[in-house]
Amino acid sequence: MNYRHAYHAGNFADVLKHCVLIALIEALQAKPKPLCYIDTHAGAGRYDLSGEAARKTSEAAAGIGRLRALRGRQPLLDRYLDLVAAEGANHYPGSPRIAARLLRADDAAQVCELLPEEAAKLRALFRDDRRIHVHERDGYAALKALLPPAQKRGLVLIDPPFEEQIGEYARIQASLDTALTRWPNGVYAVWYPIKQGRDLQPFRRWLRRCAAKTVLDVELLIRPDHVPERLNGAGMALLNPPWRLDATLEPVLRLLAKQLAAEGEDGTARLNWLKTEDGTSV
Repeated sequence: MNYRHAYHAGNFADVLKHCVLIALIEALQAKPKPLCYIDTHAGAGRYDLSGEAARKTSEAAAGIGRLRALRGRQPLLDRYLDLVAAEGANHYPGSPRIAARLLRADDAAQVCELLPEEAAKLRALFRDDRRIHVHERDGYAALKALLPPAQKRGLVLIDPPFEEQIGEYARIQASLDTALTRWPNGVYAVWYPIKQGRDLQPFRRWLRRCAAKTVLDVELLIRPDHVPERLNGAGMALLNPPWRLDATLEPVLRLLAKQLAAEGEDGTARLNWLKTEDGTSV
């Protein structure tokens, strides 16, 4: 699988990721102290939905394109729709752009992108924003240098293209092992694709025994997860999530599952605690 951002901008997996991202940042901002947002695979930051890459897949039509009719139904979804609308017609914000619009004046962001062309777009996008620091380097390796951040509070988003497919999880796990040692109280969010649900079991076993205090697994399926040739859903593994984040996410996930289900299918949303406050693995 090669999950390049430009081809999939605004699809159902982006919708899930960005709703969760907004909820995480807003929960962290409930406290006045500044925070740091770190993005390991930032992409270009902004995407033209009328461009060649997006038109080739047309995935936004079945993602963000289905949600505008739900305005007014759920506050978190409304905030997401407002952030997308702020980009103007035919454009979709990537994760660093959404984060930048939410960050306060004393918050900061460190965003990493390995591809030179994408990194150049990031620099151009944030050239006038002194809160945002762009790094043209491997995001996994960058965590060693960036953690812990000066702000001591914040969020790391790990959103790789999964070019190595199942092998990507080994890199994620190794990176998180190091990150949790350097910054044990940080919040970590890992996006992952779902083709066959059974392929995720080794990753979930690792999450249950990792050094994070708590782990919440969030999934959105637009069709059953037993067909390996297609993307059937997406998930977010949340390590050390803010208090009551599950209660914030549950109503919007229920709406998304119904609205974004593939034609003729029943969508499914799942919120599972893999590790709880008392250290119990579920």
